[in-house]
Amino acid sequence: MDWGVFCKDTITGEAADNCLSSIFQLGKDADPTYLDWLLKAWGWTLLVAALSLVIALVLGTLMGTLRTIPANVKGSKWLVGFATAWVEVFRNIPVLVQVFVWYHVVPNIFPVMKGLPAYWLVCFALGFYSSARMAEQVRAGIQSLSSGQRMAALALGLSTYQSYRYVILPTAFRIIIPPLTSECMNLIKNTSVAFAVSVPELTLFAMQAQEETSRGVEIYLAVTLLYAFSAFGVNRIMTLIEKRVAIPGTRSNLLTSH
Repeated sequence: MDWGVFCKDTITGEAADNCLSSIFQLGKDADPTYLDWLLKAWGWTLLVAALSLVIALVLGTLMGTLRTIPANVKGSKWLVGFATAWVEVFRNIPVLVQVFVWYHVVPNIFPVMKGLPAYWLVCFALGFYSSARMAEQVRAGIQSLSSGQRMAALALGLSTYQSYRYVILPTAFRIIIPPLTSECMNLIKNTSVAFAVSVPELTLFAMQAQEETSRGVEIYLAVTLLYAFSAFGVNRIMTLIEKRVAIPGTRSNLLTSH
């Protein structure tokens, strides 16, 4: 294997003096190397994943919570119905199809979105898709709690909104951190669909760099390792969060402390 391919100039194909030429010589108009290109593509992958995660967490928490609103709350039927429709629509359409819909269809319906860069449209597609999956995890976490917690909160004079904010959701999120971890790791991998609309992330880099250099083994192996490293990093971060927020004395706290 020729790992020197990453130190080659992407313009001339010749070996560069510095593998990170365009990063360390920004003011000298140095041509980028394939290593420069790889690291920038990795940055785009992480950016798209982070923005998509924010969208997914906000919408997923909202929709998951709406699906558990008690029947005695005014308007609960419509809210539960809307949240259920949201989940069923977005989780049953392939994510790649959703990317194409956001890129080719939505801007034609809402012209104001034509000015948005492609990566934002991908973030919306991934965020909405993942929000449906996270909503089910939030719903399961809330429904796993005993009804006594909700009743106790209401008995103390808290409104339905306050009982969710201060009692139910904080406890539910502690329970669902493990499945949320898997979903966050999946989100890193799902960013690969962004290549379909020319977002310069890792998969697009791999396809174009392999075509230019004919060094598919080295290129795809490097990209694979970066995906694995990114997902593992998310796993470690979520594990630390799980340990930090675990309730002292509970079984989950005892397991994560060893």
